Amino acid sequence: MANNNNSGKRSLVTWVIIFLSVMTLANIFSTPNKMEGAQTLTYSVLVDKIKKNEVLSVEMQGQSLSGLLKNNQKFVSYAPQDSGLVSLLEQHNVALSAIAPEKENAGWGVTLLTWLPMILFFGLLFFMMRQMTASNGKAMSFGKSKARLLGGKKKVTFADVAGIEEAKQELQEIVEFLKSPLKFERLGGKIPKGALLVGPPGTGKTLLAKAIAGEAGVPFFTISGSDFVEMFVGVGASRVRDMFEQAKKASPCILFVDEIDAVGRHRGAGLGGGNDEREQTLNQLLVEMDGFETNSGIIVIAATNRPDVLDPALLRPGRFDRQIIVSNPDISGREAILKVHVKKVPLAPDVDLAVIARGTPGFSGADLANLINEAALLAARRNKTMVTMRDIEDAKDKVMMGSERRSLVMDDKEKMMTAYHEAGHAICSLHLPESDPLHKVTIIPRGRALGVTMQLPEKDKYSQSMTYLTSRLSILFGGRIAEEMILGKENVSTGASNDIQVATNIARKMVTEWGMSDTMGPIAYEEPEGQVFLGYSISKRKNMADSTALMVDKEIRRIIDEAYKHTEKLLKEHKKELDILAHGLMEYETLSGEEIAKLLEGKKIRQESKKKSTIKPRPTVPTAGELPELETVTEPIPETV
Repeated sequence: MANNNNSGKRSLVTWVIIFLSVMTLANIFSTPNKMEGAQTLTYSVLVDKIKKNEVLSVEMQGQSLSGLLKNNQKFVSYAPQDSGLVSLLEQHNVALSAIAPEKENAGWGVTLLTWLPMILFFGLLFFMMRQMTASNGKAMSFGKSKARLLGGKKKVTFADVAGIEEAKQELQEIVEFLKSPLKFERLGGKIPKGALLVGPPGTGKTLLAKAIAGEAGVPFFTISGSDFVEMFVGVGASRVRDMFEQAKKASPCILFVDEIDAVGRHRGAGLGGGNDEREQTLNQLLVEMDGFETNSGIIVIAATNRPDVLDPALLRPGRFDRQIIVSNPDISGREAILKVHVKKVPLAPDVDLAVIARGTPGFSGADLANLINEAALLAARRNKTMVTMRDIEDAKDKVMMGSERRSLVMDDKEKMMTAYHEAGHAICSLHLPESDPLHKVTIIPRGRALGVTMQLPEKDKYSQSMTYLTSRLSILFGGRIAEEMILGKENVSTGASNDIQVATNIARKMVTEWGMSDTMGPIAYEEPEGQVFLGYSISKRKNMADSTALMVDKEIRRIIDEAYKHTEKLLKEHKKELDILAHGLMEYETLSGEEIAKLLEGKKIRQESKKKSTIKPRPTVPTAGELPELETVTEPIPETV
């Protein structure tokens, strides 16, 4: 409030100075002219007119003359020292009047006009010096901390956080210490100086920090790691010092640093030298957290999703004593998170949150919040008063597979190719061991894909076996091999580009990281994480000879070739099922896992009245074997299964 008043006063002074300057300039450059419109006459002309009796009156002010001619024309003139002028005027009966000349001290007005420019000059000089002083203060505050004191009436508490009970329990202990420190100190216990929240994006690390602020009842400062980074050397370190100075004044308090990896990266691992600004900032942070000065009463909580890049000195006991893992929630955690997010959403009676939790493995807290929000938006677009299970299922498909692009027009050949491609993925997933259950197959373009085959695991998986990975490779190649079987190798499409890329990455990790090659043995030939430079990931290989790299490439090729041959054999054995499923996709466009099982058993599906695609003979579509040549004329299906 004081800053606003000072700013208002400075603005008022500025406008007053500007107004006075304008008035002064107006007075200086404007000369009052009593004889407006007067004619200027030389002295000889004036004398000549007097002699001709053309002058009616004359007014003398020193040597300045003004008057009126008999034709009512005003005039002005200037007379030399001529004593005969007065007698000449009297001879010709000209009315004469005289005014005393103006003196230099003619009054306060003239004095003000005389001194006002000097006053304004010194006033402007004083104002400019004040501005320079203020600017210098801002420059000096360049190294001040940008930490913000979190406040507000609406507070987040631990009741608003679900699905990460272990992390909540460890942080609740910190909150309890701040509320009643004697409970721990009487047994010789010391509260940790720092707690590092580690977990993938969207798991609720920042939300946990907000909950601590709401529960602790102590000052809570928050700052981002990027706020310390500047191009000027020493600014980041200065901000760290100022941040802890502010925290000392408000002790006991909590200091939350979000995305600490922006400033806490491993020293000496960067592309610059070892004396750059970021490393100086990190050095100052290490000293403040556990140096000669004890910052008691200040608890530092930081969050990152990249703990592997942090400097070891930052993670040692005495600085960040605790590393709290905030992982993706399990099935019970997902259900608890859903209950939090649906508090303000009207749900229909058919909504079962337990079923939704089972069908969203791998979802983070942010993903689940986005799922409920998308379902609410979808229900609103459909003019519903409540969110139904169907809305949530459609929202889940949108989140996992992308939005439908029904406006994208595909010709019959491309649609048939897409149907066989997705059918190849689906048939492989049904007949391979340890494969995830088939959830849905669609040939409606979604996102950047022309078709999608989606599998959902029955339960949360925390590791993957070699059998599962080889089955995954076969499923990925199922689409390309199905195209080759039906259309021939010369007619295969580019639709398998992403499948090939994913399969190659899996095979490479099996050989270089996971030790799943008998030839190469259980040796890590590549680091799991690489540096990122200019947006590109740079793998950091260990010392590897060229001959070893050649062996690695051969092993990757062997694994892929074996998976390719196994998939080809599997699809040939189930060629009839492949044809049935492809025809079903051409007819219905989208099939669920249960509908695919019924279709392959020869049972009828969708007895309700729905618009279906009608299949007619079309000789131009290349086919193979006993498959009839088809042409598909589709009508829009209003709903997606």
